[in-house]
Amino acid sequence: MEPRISVSSFREVVSPRRSLSASFRYGSFVESTGSLDRVGSSPVSPARGYVAVAVLCYINLLNYMERYTLAGVLLNIQTFFNINDSTAGLLQTVFICSFLLFAPLFGYLGDRYNRKYIMMCGLLVWLITALCSSFVTQNLFWFLMLMRGLVGVGEASYSTIAPTIIGDLFTGTKRSSMISIFYIFIPVGSGLGYISGASIASATGDWRWALRLTPILGVIGLLLLGFLCPNPSRGAVENQGQTNAEPTSYKEDIKYLLKNKSFVWSTLAVTAMAFLTGALAFWMPLFLSRAQVFQGILQPCTMEPCSSKDSYIFGGITVVTGILGVCIGASLSRCFLDKVQYADPVICAVGMLGSVPFLFATIFTASVNIIATYVFIFISEVLLSLCWPILADIILYVVVPTRRASAEALQITVLHLLGDAGSPYLIGTISDAIHNSKLVSVEWSFLSLKYGLLLCPLAGVLGGVFFLITACYITKDRNAALQMGQDKSSFPPDPSTTSVELQTGKN
Repeated sequence: MEPRISVSSFREVVSPRRSLSASFRYGSFVESTGSLDRVGSSPVSPARGYVAVAVLCYINLLNYMERYTLAGVLLNIQTFFNINDSTAGLLQTVFICSFLLFAPLFGYLGDRYNRKYIMMCGLLVWLITALCSSFVTQNLFWFLMLMRGLVGVGEASYSTIAPTIIGDLFTGTKRSSMISIFYIFIPVGSGLGYISGASIASATGDWRWALRLTPILGVIGLLLLGFLCPNPSRGAVENQGQTNAEPTSYKEDIKYLLKNKSFVWSTLAVTAMAFLTGALAFWMPLFLSRAQVFQGILQPCTMEPCSSKDSYIFGGITVVTGILGVCIGASLSRCFLDKVQYADPVICAVGMLGSVPFLFATIFTASVNIIATYVFIFISEVLLSLCWPILADIILYVVVPTRRASAEALQITVLHLLGDAGSPYLIGTISDAIHNSKLVSVEWSFLSLKYGLLLCPLAGVLGGVFFLITACYITKDRNAALQMGQDKSSFPPDPSTTSVELQTGKN
């Protein structure tokens, strides 16, 4: 395990450039206007660290609520705009594409400038664009698509940077616990997104009101972030107060990450997981609704408001399984990691591979027994949720502190580009192709989506295999990151720098 070091004992020593232009570099005066770390800044107290995590968790909750509110009212949206499955899938694809395009930019900035200010700017963009998307009219579907894309820009700033702040506030098992708590709010927020979206749409008779809740709550998050969240020094918690903030170029950062085999294989694994979970999260409420129409339990929806029962149930299952799965995954990690250093990716592999038979059962049981389908969904989501608290922790301990935001950004870009950016649209396209090959009917509306969803368990198999490969390299890469983080000679010195210890005030 990583050494448990008190945050309160640290001071930083950095090496600024001699030239005026180069004074705006890591650890220099520019931190007061947004640079990397304020040199020798006052340490963040444990109490303030816990408050910061609480604020970050609240915003993470809203982040995922907003992301899946649209999925909770997808049937209403399809009815309102009269669009097919592939066009509906584009709503999520556009959001994810902008998210992944801007993640590398925020990763670069997050390793070099004031992370709190970056997140605040991104959150403000998210609030404005999410609220604007709720005023779309029936002939302005393109406007909804545009706003969804801009929402992704705002969320990219937060999702890329927030875990790295937690990584610089805590270490060892305490950091793992804080990361676990942070990631509990992914499934909880997703589930509440379905529930709140369906509830508001049902109560108001207009699905657009569902998009206005998270921007209102987000204003509170923006204020809390500004007043209560610090910008901790990078890596001080691992390095006994000495932050290794020697500058490296973005090209060097990427080369380092691509040579880190644990990072590469875990990124491929989480990409397969993103493909699977992104598709399920977007299509499952609609799939369950069509299954009940297929069985004759429900009547087809021809005008708003449509039945929201499946969004309520699926949302509730997502909340419960998310909490349960994250707690089990975090507990297994703490239990085995001291004894088996490669335990984390193995736990993720077990979760991914274990979910595959239950995903198949979910897809094929839906046409005959909806209760059994919910049971299989519950089990598969618990197994998939084992991975959430472990994935971020893997990056934090196999990548050196000054490159973590870049690592988060690169992983986010790859997992969205090859994962959930395309899976909702791809499955919608397959569904439309199968549906259009037959006469339009309730039966083929359900069966076409069913066959499209068969890609999900196949992605689960790939993800499990990639996690097992990660386990082969993770011990070596973790030890190398710890050694590099503690040894300043691991970073090439800049000949234009001189070592100077600077005096600064509070963080």
